[in-house]
Amino acid sequence: MPYDFELSDDEKRELLRIARAGLREFYRSGRLPPGKPHRDSLTAEAGVFVSLHAGDELRGCVGSFDEVEPLYKAIQNMAVGAATRDPRFDPVAREDLPNMTFEVSVLGARKPISSPADIQPGVHGVAVTRGPRRGLLLPQVAAEHGWDADTLLAQTCAKAGLPEDAWQSDDVTVEVFTAQVFDDNSHPAGR
Repeated sequence: MPYDFELSDDEKRELLRIARAGLREFYRSGRLPPGKPHRDSLTAEAGVFVSLHAGDELRGCVGSFDEVEPLYKAIQNMAVGAATRDPRFDPVAREDLPNMTFEVSVLGARKPISSPADIQPGVHGVAVTRGPRRGLLLPQVAAEHGWDADTLLAQTCAKAGLPEDAWQSDDVTVEVFTAQVFDDNSHPAGR
């Protein structure tokens, strides 16, 4: 079931705090903190991505497209993944954590599309799937790069390791989704 809550500003701040505290605890003890929040909206299952930035530079981004664990736990796990397992970057050093900006994207419902006209770049993220290959770009990526729908589709296919026009094939599934995107700058949670 896709995440269907509109998060309040307080909930967004709490999730950012959970991401940061979970990562600090992981660096300190090798484990995530126990316990769970009391709000139902933070314990519902959700697909989520966590990105870490040093200034304007991306330092890691890891997520799960599928709703397989509670939101707060997914955010903890993806924060650790963004800091330690994004193969594009060296792991983030513990001493760099205070200077990192955390960005969380809570994914909404997915729906298949039939043409690029169904995509609103900057509003929709795109996922392209063929067999075991999947490429996914979050809604903010198109906005950051100024991409139109065709470019967003081509780049998503490329991320999946597919030809840029693969989205037109009958054996490829193309889905769009929205996301609630927030970060330390828009919802300071305290560092």
